[in-house]
Amino acid sequence: MSSDKETLDSLVGKYQQLRTEIAKVIIGQDSAVESLLVSIFTGGHCLLVGVPGLAKTLMVNTLSKALGLSFSRIQFTPDLMPSDITGTEILDENRRFRFVKGPVFANILLADEINRTPPKTQAALLEAMQEKSVTVGGNSYALDAPFFVLATQNPIEQEGTYPLPEAQLDRFMFNIKMDYPSFEEEVEIVKRTTVDADNSLQVVLSAQEIVGFQSAIRRMPVPDNVVSYAVELVAATRPDKEGNDLAHKYLSWGAGPRASQYLVMGAKTKAAFSGKYSPDCEDVDAVAAEVLRHRLVRNYYAEAEGISTDTVISELKKTIRNL
Repeated sequence: MSSDKETLDSLVGKYQQLRTEIAKVIIGQDSAVESLLVSIFTGGHCLLVGVPGLAKTLMVNTLSKALGLSFSRIQFTPDLMPSDITGTEILDENRRFRFVKGPVFANILLADEINRTPPKTQAALLEAMQEKSVTVGGNSYALDAPFFVLATQNPIEQEGTYPLPEAQLDRFMFNIKMDYPSFEEEVEIVKRTTVDADNSLQVVLSAQEIVGFQSAIRRMPVPDNVVSYAVELVAATRPDKEGNDLAHKYLSWGAGPRASQYLVMGAKTKAAFSGKYSPDCEDVDAVAAEVLRHRLVRNYYAEAEGISTDTVISELKKTIRNL
């Protein structure tokens, strides 16, 4: 455990370095950047939701440079085919089939506007996201570690889009909502982006170091009361359970066990960034909205009353913590 403590101690410094490097390019969006880093050091995938122009693509690209990871970007369109993601077999000059790798073979895959492509192509990401491998022509090809899918989605323009299947949504650890910058941040954005400036980034970590930090975080001990709180919070989102009055009133569907796993893993990483060797219930609270918001389905009453999933999550936390 002493070596793990040393590893976690060094992670705090590396995390601060990463924040400094990313801030050279990305102004504001502190919460989104932190959530992205939590998901990466946890080994989860992220869904970034925000209107165009909020630097979602730039943020992911900047992150990959600071982490020293390979980066691929796919612009999802209605005519995109599964092979455009995974790769395809071609007949070479020796009349032998040879596999040509697709853009999924990168450490960080940015799936831009993922809801603009049909379900068949969306499903091509499922195996890659869950199994960290792809199967083409009966052969399985492992993806390099670490591997993350960071997908973006435009919440306002829904014409010509295909809602993500629940099975695929559940594979995203976080749903990160990106908001408009503050007035001061937007002034600084305009100042920086309308002049020639050198925003070269230093590489803070290697792929091997990230994998090492991920392993140390997984080995972090978690108190029983923290695990119980995470499971209790997820169970409270299920409207068919007796006593879940809030969920029964506002939700038609709740979160599954994967949400409990992600709550605990996210809390571990959040604690590690703060220099702690074990998470507490406050760390679970800190990641609850990002973990749960895309796993809860509001009912008609909640939609009619304008009750958001974030509001339901906030009220559930208050109810459970007061018990």
